[in-house]
Amino acid sequence: MAVFALVFLAPIAYSIYLSLFKNRLIGGNSFVGLENYQQALTDANFWSAVGRVSIFLVVQVPIMLFIALLVALAIDSGRLYGKSFFRISIFLPYAVPAVVATLMWGFIYGTQFGLVGNINDAFGITLPDPLSPSLILTSIGNIVTWEFVGYNMLIFYSALRTIPTTLYESAEIDGAGELRIIRSIKLPAIRGALVIATIFSIIGSFQLFNEPSILQNVAPNAITTYFTPNLYAYSLSFSGQQYNYSATVAIVMGLITMVIAYVVQLRGTKES
Repeated sequence: MAVFALVFLAPIAYSIYLSLFKNRLIGGNSFVGLENYQQALTDANFWSAVGRVSIFLVVQVPIMLFIALLVALAIDSGRLYGKSFFRISIFLPYAVPAVVATLMWGFIYGTQFGLVGNINDAFGITLPDPLSPSLILTSIGNIVTWEFVGYNMLIFYSALRTIPTTLYESAEIDGAGELRIIRSIKLPAIRGALVIATIFSIIGSFQLFNEPSILQNVAPNAITTYFTPNLYAYSLSFSGQQYNYSATVAIVMGLITMVIAYVVQLRGTKES
């Protein structure tokens, strides 16, 4: 409990404390109450960042979870040759640190020094620039999907392994095919795992930071300082020295994430 209070409760309390103050030219650090929160609620940069990660969430998370579920079902089916190899291979990207993965994909995306540039030179074509402002969010989505498909696959596969095989045998005796077994037995049985993976993915989407922060060095025109809420809070604090407002942005974003994740949890666990 002492460790929990020190590393979890204390930082939150200190962030709330910071958010209630503002460093003024005259008077120094003074108490302003909810003024920082009012500023955040009308901050166009903040809401632009929230909208960007919301689009990321709506598009990337379903694709990632669908691929992870498809792979888990394929491995669990028993009809995939070398399933141990595929399970380890698909999980392996999750073992790669996010910084290393982003750097690697950043070099792949490069039109001057990377794989995209090499393809352009080799075939005399001009592929769309993955690091352009119009494609950068899609490129980041590809990196995150590559990183976390294996993680979610393992969650789904572990849940599938707990289903009694007698259910499958009874269904086959009744004449159910593989698709019917998936729809009527497997998916309902792993509903809890689906909800957990969805909640984790929602939280991860709103916390998006590593990928845009690292790619900002190779795509400065595409990734602004307020590209995501976390990147915005980081830039305010470490570049703008606005610690109080940075804490406010972090708290508001944390509340938004908590509310959305809680709503998804209620909908996912609701009895049909």
